[in-house]
Order: sequence, then C-alpha cells, then structure tokens
Amino acid sequence: MSKILLVEARLHLRDGASLLFTIALPLMLLVFLGRAAGPAFPALMVMLSVLTLSFTVLPTVLATYRHQGVLRRMSTTPVSPLRVLAVQLLINLVVAVVSTGLLMAFGPGLPRNLPGFLLVFVLGTAALMAMGLVIAALAPNGKAAPTIGSAVMFPLMFVSGMWVPREYLPEVVRVIGDYSVAGPFARALGDTWVGQAPHLPHLLVLAVGLVVSGALAVRVFRWE
Repeated sequence: MSKILLVEARLHLRDGASLLFTIALPLMLLVFLGRAAGPAFPALMVMLSVLTLSFTVLPTVLATYRHQGVLRRMSTTPVSPLRVLAVQLLINLVVAVVSTGLLMAFGPGLPRNLPGFLLVFVLGTAALMAMGLVIAALAPNGKAAPTIGSAVMFPLMFVSGMWVPREYLPEVVRVIGDYSVAGPFARALGDTWVGQAPHLPHLLVLAVGLVVSGALAVRVFRWE
C-alpha cells in the first residue's frame, strides 16, 4: 500500500495543471480578491478546490486507468484495484487539506467555528468525491472524464451561489441549489467560517448525498 501511495503521489505532483487549479488558483483568488469579496470568501475558495478535485482530477485518473487496462491488470496481482481507488481518494483528500491549510494561512485566519468547519469539510468533501467516483465510472476514458465532470461542476457552482450571490438567483434555482450537495456545502462552509453553527438541514443534505452517491458509485463502478 505504501509503495502504491508513493508512486501515485509522485504522479500527482508531476501534474502541474491539477495543482494549479486545485491549490494555486484558489489561493491567488483569495489573495487578490479576498478583502473585497467578503468574510466568507475563503470558504468559497475551499469549495472551489474540492469541486475541482472531485469532478476533474479524481475522475480523470481513474477513468484513464480503467481505459488503459491498469485496473484490470492489477486485479490479477496481490495489488487489488480497490487499493488504487483508496490511494486516489487519500491523495485527493490530502491535496484538499493542503489547499485549505494554505487558504487559512494566507487568508484572514482560521474559521471562527473551527470544529463545525472541519465537520462540514469532511462530510462535504466525502459527498462530492463520491459523486466524482460516479463520473469516473460513467466516463468512457480519461479524455471524456474532465468534460463530463466540468459539465456537472459548473452548474453546481452556479446553483450554489459561487458565481452570483444566492439572494440574486431565481427562486427555482435557489431550491435546486438547496438540494444539490454543493449548495448546502457552500453555505455551511461560509456559516462556520464566520462563526455560526452549521444548520442541520445542510448537514442532512450532505449526509444523504454521501450515502446515495457512495452507493451508486459502488453499484456502477467498473474495474475494466
């Protein structure tokens, strides 16, 4: 397991594009726009990093491995494909944590409700990565995976209020956002960042999203 983790980590570090969009871009946006964008803006940058990892980076790697037969070949060795899946989830989680840590270090400081923020971060990240696993299962190859992922990610960014403040969105869009996983994730991150407690309905949507997406990913995921 440790050898697989080391190899996959090195491959991830060589992917400059993914590091740019998951770590550097949110940090640069925070540094240049943070003060003008409001106190909860760092939370939106955390979400941007998690969304990018969940809907482009993770699905692309796994879909590529499946299309190239890597997972099938591993199934005939003591190194099971399940370990590769676990390693990819762990690496992307570590990247999300590193990105969040840098946003805290170079931003206005720690979330005012740190325990609540950590709860929301773990639950929301798990739910979004489970959705990413579904995309990885449905994508025919590694080239199609980021296209499919982006087609899901950008509407989620819109309905969650990342592009336009939620109060300016039409009522139907706000309702969709309330049940989109991304919407409650964004609002709960923002609430805890400014010191509020996460609202129970937001946590419930994240939990349901994790269970449903996780179950669907297990059902449809293909090793070859």
